Amino acid sequence: MADVSHTTVSRALNNKSRIRSETKEKILSIAKELNYQPNFIARSLVMKRTKTLGLVITTIANPFYTELSQGIETTARSLGYNIILCSTNYELSAEKQYIDMLRSKGVDGIIFTSAHMGDPNIIELAEEEFPIILVNRRTYHPMVREKVDYIGVNNILGGFLAVEHLIKLGHKRIGIIGGSSESSVGFERLEGGKKALDTYGLEVKGDYFLEGDFLKGSGYQGGKKFLNMAQPPTGIFATNDYMALGTYQAIVEEGIKVPEEIALIGFNDIEFTSIKGIELTTIGQKKYEMGSLAAKTLVERIEGGKTRPPKEIILEPELIIRKTCGFHLKGYQIELPTMNHGRGTINGDP
Repeated sequence: MADVSHTTVSRALNNKSRIRSETKEKILSIAKELNYQPNFIARSLVMKRTKTLGLVITTIANPFYTELSQGIETTARSLGYNIILCSTNYELSAEKQYIDMLRSKGVDGIIFTSAHMGDPNIIELAEEEFPIILVNRRTYHPMVREKVDYIGVNNILGGFLAVEHLIKLGHKRIGIIGGSSESSVGFERLEGGKKALDTYGLEVKGDYFLEGDFLKGSGYQGGKKFLNMAQPPTGIFATNDYMALGTYQAIVEEGIKVPEEIALIGFNDIEFTSIKGIELTTIGQKKYEMGSLAAKTLVERIEGGKTRPPKEIILEPELIIRKTCGFHLKGYQIELPTMNHGRGTINGDP
């Protein structure tokens, strides 16, 4: 109808520059008149790409993944890619089923935030050199680290900053509720907390370390267990904010005041943490930026080939001081970190 070649029509519909403006307007006008929609399957066969990415997360229940996913989805869309979201509920078998489904649909690559430290599904994809990227969580398998891109935060530093903050407020009995020991995030944040105790000459007591699963329920159970000890911690570091919320609930149910009688700090700085009445001290990380970088880096690998070496981008965490550790109360003194490992903030202001 436009009396031009297929190539010219393609250029107009894909907003390419090598076409006269009047020709482009004519083609787009005809397309609108016909209510034309490109045939997705036919286009995929020609391009050998579906312009679709898989996103595999552990759970949609954790608000951390909302902001992370927004960064991934917004950036992917700006690059012309669609996202298929899958939630594994922390199960490797479910992860494997989702991988098979995504590959059967011809996705061009997969973004994983669900990796276990020895994840066999990730190892298999890395061996095949299928385009994937790990975000927030990673596997320590050497072959994966040689082939697969990773975007994350310095979790060891984040754990250090959290426990150091409690120490500098005068706490000596500090409890830590960790995430799953199968997760690099849980392992690294716990290691950072232990490193702070060791640096400041405090004893690392096994009873003061509990394993959770990054969900609210495990934070609640951990809080109850700590409070029922003969000598409960005076400060608690929950290694993500969702567990910190559960811990907060357990403390309030026991009639104990936060922060007057016990201090609490989380990790992630998810949206609810700044709400008046909670105002959780936490370790912040750039979730949206992490997601955006993940989408850009994976698309770069898909469209640029597999020849470049893998990227490892580590973002810096930030101590965000609010009210649950008591810096604002009379008699509490706080020194911002003086060691060369990060910056602190008061209520988010440098």
